[in-house]
Amino acid sequence: MSLLEFFGETCPHCIEMIPLVEKMEKENKVNVEKFEVWNSDENAKKMEEYDTGLCGGVPFFYNTDSKKFLCGSSDYDALVAWAKGE
Repeated sequence: MSLLEFFGETCPHCIEMIPLVEKMEKENKVNVEKFEVWNSDENAKKMEEYDTGLCGGVPFFYNTDSKKFLCGSSDYDALVAWAKGE
């Protein structure tokens, strides 16, 4: 399973998600691959591969197994459900 997070370095919604993602990784023993897209054309192109009209902004979370995604900031329970493919 691959859990992806696309974010902007100074995006306030992305910064808000940092402690939730870290908590989820620790408590659920999962790893989220993180890609900063505002300062990296390569990462921005990678985001375009997954965000095909789904969100159009950051933070954007994508689960490559379940094809589930989250747009913007969310609460902890929604983040864990996304990681589990629910």
